[in-house]
Amino acid sequence: MTIKYQAIKGVKDILPGETEKWQFMEMTAREVFECYGFSEIRIPIFEKTSVFVRSIGETTDIVEKEMYTFTDGSGDSLTLRPEGTASVVRAYVEHNLYNPPAVIKLYYLGPMFRCERPQAGRYRQFYQIGAEVFGTENPEMDAESIGMLMRYFEKLGLKDLELQINGLGCDGCRPKFREELSKFLKGRVGRLCEDCQRRYEKNPLRVFDCKSNNCKEVTKDAPIITSFRCENCKSHFDSILRYLDKLNIPHAENPKLVRGLDYYTKTAFEIVSKKLGAQNAIAGGGRYDKLIEEFGGPPTPAFGFAIGIDRTASLIEDKNYIRISPQIFIATVGEKAGEKAFELVDTLRLKGIRVERDYENSSLKSQLRKADRAGVRYTIIIGEDEINKGRAILRNMPKSQQEEIEISRIEEIVSQKLG
Repeated sequence: MTIKYQAIKGVKDILPGETEKWQFMEMTAREVFECYGFSEIRIPIFEKTSVFVRSIGETTDIVEKEMYTFTDGSGDSLTLRPEGTASVVRAYVEHNLYNPPAVIKLYYLGPMFRCERPQAGRYRQFYQIGAEVFGTENPEMDAESIGMLMRYFEKLGLKDLELQINGLGCDGCRPKFREELSKFLKGRVGRLCEDCQRRYEKNPLRVFDCKSNNCKEVTKDAPIITSFRCENCKSHFDSILRYLDKLNIPHAENPKLVRGLDYYTKTAFEIVSKKLGAQNAIAGGGRYDKLIEEFGGPPTPAFGFAIGIDRTASLIEDKNYIRISPQIFIATVGEKAGEKAFELVDTLRLKGIRVERDYENSSLKSQLRKADRAGVRYTIIIGEDEINKGRAILRNMPKSQQEEIEISRIEEIVSQKLG
């Protein structure tokens, strides 16, 4: 019995017709990011497991439940990348990109992997476009990077987005906040979900990131970081908001926004869409000033974000990008006409014109139907009589009009018609 294979649950094929939308998102990212001085970096699909445990945090959902981890032939524990920042930081340190000291701007794109429960907006293989800046703690860079992200979404034609932002504090002021939060939760631990009960002592801030309704209810009146920020963190956060105002970017402060990764310091933010359901964040990021040191590099401030391409794609309207289709179809009748079409297709393609033809010796009527379905602007019809006369028929498909042209001038005339 022949087995009919299907894609694994939680992954999907991106088919022609949809891939053009993804190419549009990727090309727009390159265009916008490079305008801001970013260069592309390509990172491995898998790393040593410790790269992600160290950066993302032992008590996060990603590390505890969602990583695809395996042991290779040498006995090393390896993991398919669940996010991109850790790999970029590892590359930054490994290749001494901090020497000489300079502001380094990098972007990446590609698939990530998490063993999550598949649902709307969540996949086991999902795609991200991310950007990272190393070498400056200036709040202008936080605001500029967020501004770049918002300009990117504008270029995609997205509307009804909201920027939510928080200042998470630093090593100087966050411990006091954690202490007060722990005190608040101590008498309420039994009402938390199992995961939050387990994480309560190691990292109580994770409670704010929990999606459980019980945990949300418990933390409704919990202390928030706003009251605990030191003067430096307060100044940094206020400066970001001021610069965002200068960029005319609306923003909403969310003091319970912590993101799902442990490496954030000071700034954390998300871009959410009002058109999506519970999984409404399409991008997020923040500052991670201590992570480079943890990877063996020198003290280096850093800021970054990642865009969820799968969710973003669901928000892009067809009118905002061009579906790639053939421009010309060559229909033939007879063997000689077929041979002439073989040469002509190559000549036009060398000029950068997208051309298709029939390979099955179908009837002319069938070929014209194929041309119509392909959405071409013009069909060139060549038969035995046309070959003998050195002529061809050029048919305007949308207008259902046609004219006779010289075969020797097809390249010239088609180029003029297509503009």
